[in-house]
Amino acid sequence: MKKYFSLIFAAACVLVSCGRQNVNLSEIPLASDRQIARVEPPCWWAGMKTGLQLLVYGPGIADASATIEGGHGVKLTAVHKGDSNNYLFLDVAVPAKAPAAEYTLVFTMPDGSQFKYPYSIMERRQGSAQRHSFNTSDAIYLLMPDRFSNGELANDNCEGMEDTADYKAFFGRHGGDIKGIENHLDYIADLGMTALWCTPLLEDNEPDGSYHGYACTDYYNIDKRFGSNEDYRALVQTMHAKGLKMVMDCVPNHCGLSHWWMADLPFEDWVHVWPEYTHSNCAFSVQNDPYASKLDKENMEGGWFATSMPDMNLDNPYVLQYFKQWAAWWIEYAYLDGLRVDTYPYNEKYPMSEWCKSVLEEYPNLNIVGEVWSVNVPQVAYWQAGNPNKDGFNSHLPSIMDFCLQSAICRGFNEDKVGWDEGMVRIYDCIANDLYFHDMDNMMIFPGNHDTDRITDVIGSHEGKWRCIMALMSTLRGYPQIFSGDELMQVSADLSQGHGGLRQMFPDNWADDARMARCHQFAKTLFNWRKTSDAVQHGKTLHFLRRENCYAYFRYTDTEAVFVFINNTDAEYRVPWDGYKEISLSLDFVGTDVVSGRQIDMTNAIVPAHSPLVVSLKHI
Repeated sequence: MKKYFSLIFAAACVLVSCGRQNVNLSEIPLASDRQIARVEPPCWWAGMKTGLQLLVYGPGIADASATIEGGHGVKLTAVHKGDSNNYLFLDVAVPAKAPAAEYTLVFTMPDGSQFKYPYSIMERRQGSAQRHSFNTSDAIYLLMPDRFSNGELANDNCEGMEDTADYKAFFGRHGGDIKGIENHLDYIADLGMTALWCTPLLEDNEPDGSYHGYACTDYYNIDKRFGSNEDYRALVQTMHAKGLKMVMDCVPNHCGLSHWWMADLPFEDWVHVWPEYTHSNCAFSVQNDPYASKLDKENMEGGWFATSMPDMNLDNPYVLQYFKQWAAWWIEYAYLDGLRVDTYPYNEKYPMSEWCKSVLEEYPNLNIVGEVWSVNVPQVAYWQAGNPNKDGFNSHLPSIMDFCLQSAICRGFNEDKVGWDEGMVRIYDCIANDLYFHDMDNMMIFPGNHDTDRITDVIGSHEGKWRCIMALMSTLRGYPQIFSGDELMQVSADLSQGHGGLRQMFPDNWADDARMARCHQFAKTLFNWRKTSDAVQHGKTLHFLRRENCYAYFRYTDTEAVFVFINNTDAEYRVPWDGYKEISLSLDFVGTDVVSGRQIDMTNAIVPAHSPLVVSLKHI
């Protein structure tokens, strides 16, 4: 069991966790015989719609009765005990107009002795609930913090952290941190990106492989090898000043085996416990399968994601409430602009639907994108909010990751000799399946991410194909996400190492590499132009079927249009402009080549082999 902390220092921790400075909880010494190890959330705000239930952890705390002092209508409405005698769950009512102040939790033991714990209620920022989020006007830059940039060498190894830096190990920590991200914000903004998705920055204190961050060991503290809570909040503030949004990666499905509560679970069913290790069957099709067995459903939802990742039980209402207010706490504390949810269908689906609904009731304009890793269109569509599912299920999840399109791109660009439904027809067919999606615009499109092969590796480092893919990313419906380095045609260090080989540090010397510099300029031109195109951000789509490994489509509004032609053949191709009369007759046939800036006559346009053409057009 973790060390317990003194009342004095724990009280300090409440304040500093909410932003005054950073304190490492595990280093606070004992100084009292009445201790509280943790109170989570560490602080709260008046005017929140999300209910507040404090998790209080300390030796024998369940033997105590509890009250709260401070007045102004802030009061305890219920006290719940866990299965462990070392937990209490306190329901706290916080009136909307309660003043920002330090209130006091009072615990009375059976012998009449008392001890107190200060708890801060903060004032919300004006307009916090109405914050805007990422949408089709955005392009998201994805990075893995440990594998991006090492801005501060001093935090590469920290006392109390099990996994130490090993810069050459494929699955070791490489030292990337919040300072390294901050140092590259100008680069990210200049590239034309408008938002940043960082894989988890929360503490992951596992003994090995901790660099990825998906085995959280403390949900309320940034891993100190990345920086502090205050560093993270300051990063978001700096991003906002530069016109960038922050999307936080959330992992409610599983925690880390070294999470502090694993040594003393609040409830026996806080995580899914099996007689022996049981891996999830990873068949989330059972979630919408009308014939699925109860056994398969239980294994899917309750099986562990890995031996180091215990599976959270969101059917336990205390676990669900914990994650509802945890999401709200980070959004409020760090002023986040949106959320990405890891392994979404692996969670219990009805509690996660309630989780999404709770977050959106607090922040109605917030966007949440869920990872639904499947290439089966109906199975992916099932998870988007408002989809007309036959079983009546509504996930309340606004956005989904389009793995269907990602797969079509990876397969299609590897088929130079095409059959009836291969090559670029795969992309055509994928877009044609948009009728299954409730909101085809609110989908994240991407050629690859931190879990997939790098797109440059997939296409055999073919620059022409890479250009075609970047053209698709900057013009198709949805909003694009680019994995750090893919805009430079970065390749994996060692394909045989899988994730460890593709998750590399950002190449800061990219400008000295002719191909990387060339690719950077191409991507920068497209994505900065995308920020100005209403037709791409909000327009409709009209596409035309071609069987010779080409793809043609228009994105258009009432006032402008964008024409895209993808030539993935080995020869130049004349654009068959006369074949597009159902829309082309309403357009000026002379437009602007987005990449070169030159005027182009569409009636005589020729696209080189393995090249894209992106043309901005006006209505007549």
